[in-house]
Amino acid sequence: MSAEPLMEPVMTQVDPIDLLIAFEEASPMPIRPEYVEGTVIVPPRPNDNHNDGAFELSFQFRAAGIRLVGMGNGYRAAHKDGRTMALLIPDFYVRRRRPTELDESYRKAHKGWYPIDMISLVGEVTSTNHETDTGPKLRTYAAAGVPIYVLVHRRDRKAYCYSDPISPADDSTEAHYATKVEVGLGHPLTLPAPYPTLDTAPFLAD
Repeated sequence: MSAEPLMEPVMTQVDPIDLLIAFEEASPMPIRPEYVEGTVIVPPRPNDNHNDGAFELSFQFRAAGIRLVGMGNGYRAAHKDGRTMALLIPDFYVRRRRPTELDESYRKAHKGWYPIDMISLVGEVTSTNHETDTGPKLRTYAAAGVPIYVLVHRRDRKAYCYSDPISPADDSTEAHYATKVEVGLGHPLTLPAPYPTLDTAPFLAD
């Protein structure tokens, strides 16, 4: 796979979930595509520092007593009319709850995607997809009402905590987060209560 993320604008009425399944089936190698702002995205294969750092941040949540942290699940955000807004696989996340029977029914109905309202915090670590994580994904998480977005921007050597999502009622402005905390990698990143302050030093080795 290319080191750059594959981004394919969607110009079809096909359900994005079925479109991603078609991408997966057509690929000669295993892929996990996402759907953001009308575009199919196949993230680049992450290197060891990316994966090790994301796991380390997840461990820090666990060590602080935040038990519902996880990695690997896919989540679906929907428009008010029920259409799929986005299909996302965060690098790590904290859930509001363990999957209920209703959540599992939702996942079955949507072919493997849980409802995004299960998430209280989401985290992304950039690979070569810096613009995707800082633009489309940031706006999408805000539009979906995810309360906190943690972003580790490895190229710029910074870490961010975005909170207080604002999703406009019309198209006059973009969805965004009202509050941003920014630190250089290696410095502690303060998160809103009840979450721990994160040690970003593991990413200095990159």
